[in-house]
Amino acid sequence: DSNDDTEDVSLFDAEEETTHRPKKSKIRHPVASFFHLFFRVSAIVVYLLCELFSTSFIACMVTIILLLSCDFWAVKNVTGRLMVGLRWWNHIDEDGKSHWVFESRKASSQDSKTASEAESRIFWLGLITCPVLWVIFAFSALFSFRVKWLAVVIMGVVLQGANLYGYIRCKVGSRKNLTSMATSYLGKQFLRQNTEDDQT
Repeated sequence: DSNDDTEDVSLFDAEEETTHRPKKSKIRHPVASFFHLFFRVSAIVVYLLCELFSTSFIACMVTIILLLSCDFWAVKNVTGRLMVGLRWWNHIDEDGKSHWVFESRKASSQDSKTASEAESRIFWLGLITCPVLWVIFAFSALFSFRVKWLAVVIMGVVLQGANLYGYIRCKVGSRKNLTSMATSYLGKQFLRQNTEDDQT
């Protein structure tokens, strides 16, 4: 796509975000970790239990979309940067050309201080699991003919899927790197299989 240029740059102000907490703390940003899961899990719980507690579809829909929007903003702008050192966004230059920017904190000796393994697991588990659940909800709504809920579920898929896509691009780099990684992995698997066959 000619309007989609990708830049890989280092995460700015990464050094300013370092906190010097005791090494006993496995989660260095407990508030960010809480809100990383709070909005997305709350949206799913409201979706599942909404019809039990309310007869108003509009109230349920607005609540779910507000929770999904808060989750999108919090994950995209706060928790990704604090918990795993990743950030992404889009900007339009003076010529009207769209530029996608995917940032990741450069590896340094401070990464062990700023990036917690527990936070990373929380981040990626929440980031991957919830969009999968929204896809399941989409098929469920479609096959059970709950058409009015389909729009809400599609919002969940789109907002959480966009964050998932953005952070995967941050983690693995540009599209060229993703393709070369996949090719390299398949090549290594093929080579490993052939060498095992030759040995037996």
